[in-house]
Amino acid sequence: MTAVALPHDGPGAITVPGPRRRLLGLIAALVALVLLLALSLMVGSTAIAPSAVWNALFHYSGGIDQLAVRDFRLPRTVVALVVGVALGLSGALIQALTRNPLADPGILGVHAGASFAVTFAVGVLGVRDIGGYLWFAFAGALIVTILVLALGSTRRGQSPVVLVLAGVCVGSVLSGAREAIQLTDPEAFDALRSWNAGSVVGRPLELVWPVVPFFAVALVLVFLVSGSLNALALGDDLAVAQGVRVARTRVLAIVALTLLAGGATAIAGPIGFVGLMVPHVARWIVGPDQRWIFGYSLVLAPALLLASDVLGRIVMHPGEVPVGIVTAFVGAPVLIALVRRRKASGL
Repeated sequence: MTAVALPHDGPGAITVPGPRRRLLGLIAALVALVLLLALSLMVGSTAIAPSAVWNALFHYSGGIDQLAVRDFRLPRTVVALVVGVALGLSGALIQALTRNPLADPGILGVHAGASFAVTFAVGVLGVRDIGGYLWFAFAGALIVTILVLALGSTRRGQSPVVLVLAGVCVGSVLSGAREAIQLTDPEAFDALRSWNAGSVVGRPLELVWPVVPFFAVALVLVFLVSGSLNALALGDDLAVAQGVRVARTRVLAIVALTLLAGGATAIAGPIGFVGLMVPHVARWIVGPDQRWIFGYSLVLAPALLLASDVLGRIVMHPGEVPVGIVTAFVGAPVLIALVRRRKASGL
């Protein structure tokens, strides 16, 4: 087992674990994810025994517990898994693309763009099924991503501070416009109330399947550009010198980001902090290599979303707290602690 010392923007050096330790950490994260998947099926307004969960999945014979697992808990668990993967990868991707550790689909207004587009489709155009408003979510995410990247550019390149300010401003404007549309017809948006808070409750699997092919394409694109993003982190000139096609890498990254952020928002609404915090955790564990960061984000983000969903069922039992609110409460202090660590790595 080897470790490599790398410089960073704070005092001292970052000790990057060797491949064996990274792999062991990823296996441990996968085990935790599997345990959280099982916990998500067992915990709720009433606890369900593991044997009943197993029978519901593989030997269905009816009964209240098995019905609850099959019709209610399994869909929300699958939704949390799929949306978590999309949020984690989109956060890692946008941080690598902008070379900004503060970048996140929520902070940069991408979620707000997708949410506004979905609200416009539902409230103004009368679109009701995900097959219709999914394309609006993609369009909103793409337009806002390009707009914020353009506003955040200066003569010296993209400024992290200007980028964040541009994202916050655009996101605030679109969030206000979304609220205004919803106020024009409150009854039409009653069904979207939990969606606005960011929730995986009441999302049937029929909402997920149309989005899965887009997520699969985005997943392929993410890992295709991961090596190029490593070179891009050194600057455009050095990346070109290493044979990286910078424009192609950026276009593919933006397409993947649009598919991930737009699809996740269309399914579960705007869920914050997951895409911001998980890449920080992954970078702290494995160092600056984007390939490992994407791999860890692929596992850690759904684990965080599942843990937040389970916690939301417990804290207000027998009621529930939307997962988007829980991630904000959990994510903020954890992120502050990570940022204040002396060994937290930058981009």
